[in-house]
Amino acid sequence: MNKKILSKSKISKPKYKILFVSSELHPFAKTGGLGDVCNSLPRALKALHQDIKILIPAYPFAIEKAEQIKQVAQIDLPVKGFPGTLGLTVETNKVHRVNILETKLPGTHVKVWMVESTLYNRPGTPYFDDDNKEWEDNDFRFALLNYIAVEIAMGRTELKWHADIVHSNDWQTGLISVLLEKEYLKKKAVRPATVFTIHNMAHMGVYSKERFDALKLPQSLWNHHELEFHNEFSFIKGGLIFSDRVNTVSPTYALEIQHEEFGYGLSELLAYRNERLSGILNGIDMKEWNPAKDPMIKKNYSIKTINNKQTNKSALQKHFNLPKKKNTLLLGLVARLVYQKGIDLLLENMDEILKLPVQIVILGSGDLELESRLRRWSNKHPDQLQLQIGYDEQLSHLIEAASDAFLMPSRFEPCGLNQLYSLRYGTIPIVRKTGGLADTVIHASKENLNNRSATGVVFQEAEGSTILDAVNLTSLLYQNKDIWKKLMINGMKQEFSWKESAKQYLALYAQAIEDRNKYKRHSSF
Repeated sequence: MNKKILSKSKISKPKYKILFVSSELHPFAKTGGLGDVCNSLPRALKALHQDIKILIPAYPFAIEKAEQIKQVAQIDLPVKGFPGTLGLTVETNKVHRVNILETKLPGTHVKVWMVESTLYNRPGTPYFDDDNKEWEDNDFRFALLNYIAVEIAMGRTELKWHADIVHSNDWQTGLISVLLEKEYLKKKAVRPATVFTIHNMAHMGVYSKERFDALKLPQSLWNHHELEFHNEFSFIKGGLIFSDRVNTVSPTYALEIQHEEFGYGLSELLAYRNERLSGILNGIDMKEWNPAKDPMIKKNYSIKTINNKQTNKSALQKHFNLPKKKNTLLLGLVARLVYQKGIDLLLENMDEILKLPVQIVILGSGDLELESRLRRWSNKHPDQLQLQIGYDEQLSHLIEAASDAFLMPSRFEPCGLNQLYSLRYGTIPIVRKTGGLADTVIHASKENLNNRSATGVVFQEAEGSTILDAVNLTSLLYQNKDIWKKLMINGMKQEFSWKESAKQYLALYAQAIEDRNKYKRHSSF
């Protein structure tokens, strides 16, 4: 894998027309880091003078959060080229008609286009109903987004705009590059170059052969070299095979997914496409996540006023009715409460962890059994462990600002954002050495402490005992206030803005265009 697509000296600033497609976009629709990334990266690309448009579904909660929204186009899809049983508004018995709504990312000039359809006009989240059950027709719902993206990218709409680059994100957009390849091979049309970003390989968009048939995808694609995946078909596989360039959100994760443990059955394919695969580390919004100006925390602070962090700790303890104890290490955790995040590993050693002089504050939701187990520990040790189920943006900021250290015991983490927020806020991250966590946190070894490069505590294995050892080490470090303050300052000096990452994406786009121009696929379309 070529990890050095990133040479700054080779990066120019061409003005591309970029269609950026996602199922999530903060603040309109967000269930995790995908929504944050799809907000921040387009902003950074716009600042580099790119013509970027974002395309997402028009969920009702997204429309509610939009300001000055208007309809700018209607798009008709032929029934014969798309399922006729999706419940779409049908103008005639020959076409499906959907509306394109337009708004902007708040505080920017980045246009956001939303696909309005009855498929998206539902309560719940982008993927689940109010009872946390996955919508049975998610394949149809996101296939529609893919088809509409192709129409816009090819310039076949009232928008009178076409794309040079289509940047797709995760499985929900995995068919776009497949459909654009079909455009080229069937119609000999000049198609946009395609970039497909994997934010999490664990979510693959796998559906049955019957659903494949219902989506009216070419039968010639039903083979294990293309979309077929263990007698089913996979959206993400389409993105991996047909895109000009594939990337993921950290260099280490790009290497990890080429091995069986993290490749979810597609590691050999990813290794085969090694020369087209790269990793670009996510950045963070340095303005939104800035302890010196953050309006969501109790008291602002910087490296020069780092002692003000203590005021936020007191405010968080008060919020959760935790007693204020001298020299008690306050650990924060904001995450989906699921197996991937290592919550079960934390629970395995909770009894031993709570014997230490620590308090733990947890914000998140997810697996009901894990939630229940955490709640039982909270009920048993209310002076040490407090839990809030759900998500609260303001509280997440306060937890980052108030905690002494931040827990991220993930089994795998493609990039991770909370460790970056933690470093920014002088909160010491406790992380497993995997994915983006390995790329961004430097372990507090004796050597690294001596050369002043250490920024956190890093453990190797995904085991409860190693988490306990890491918390033990963190507690010991916390007792030495000089060492602890150096760790805090080292972290706060780190630079993880989107500016440099966006420049790397421009280099990636240039490579995608070059690959499109020189590479001829042998496809069975």
